[in-house]
Amino acid sequence: MQSKVITTRSMMNNMFSRDKKSDINGHSHSNPNVAEWELRPGGMLVQKRNSDANKSCSSIIKVNVKYGSSSHQIHISSHASFGQLKKMLTESTGLHVEDQKIIFKKKVRDSKSYLDVERVKDGSKLVLMEDIESRERRVLEKLKIAKKEKTSKSLIKINLEVDKLAKKVSDLEEIASKGGVVEELDVESLTENLMRILITLDEIYGEGELKLQRKEQVKRVQKHIETLDMLKIAKENEDNKVDCGDKKQQQPLSHSDSVVVTTKWETFD
Repeated sequence: MQSKVITTRSMMNNMFSRDKKSDINGHSHSNPNVAEWELRPGGMLVQKRNSDANKSCSSIIKVNVKYGSSSHQIHISSHASFGQLKKMLTESTGLHVEDQKIIFKKKVRDSKSYLDVERVKDGSKLVLMEDIESRERRVLEKLKIAKKEKTSKSLIKINLEVDKLAKKVSDLEEIASKGGVVEELDVESLTENLMRILITLDEIYGEGELKLQRKEQVKRVQKHIETLDMLKIAKENEDNKVDCGDKKQQQPLSHSDSVVVTTKWETFD
């Protein structure tokens, strides 16, 4: 075992030593014409990739991919990843990249794995299957995002509407503070609109930041409704005072004021 390790190390040292040359002064220089090496996952030593090497040395292979009852021939670089292969298969199958499972030699391959590392060669046969669980997760996530966007738009719309109603409530407060007459119809109309918004907010569900925004709007609406209730009570009290004053001024004489009641009966002869 020890001799094997020593032999492997010697081979690696020989490969890397060939990449360098020494000049007359003993300084070593890298040979630009000699390829560099890298250690791939799984302990496989392969030629190091770089952009220039990919342009000049990329090998195009043809792979046969079976999907259901159909078969697809894909021309792709042997240095490409399974993820890149999935993107190409999307065009021909219409299957979303995240919903694809590629099986090669009875094993599902990771999108980040490379074709050549997994021993995919020209003419290799692969099987494409739809990942049902992945599709369901993606659809649910899509619906969740759509619902979140809808909630956000609804809260923005409600916020603008509450701002307008708040201005009207403030105007009524100002009229009342200056001794002006606040119309009961205006108070009832604003209260009805705010109650309607409160019902709408009760039907909205949000998480995180949206939940806090909804809670804040509920507090605002409730505060304005309370203000209107106070204005309504003040108006009723004022009306009652006026009614009482009018009754005192217009109250007719009572029977006791106009007729003298006596218990002394007259005696007739």
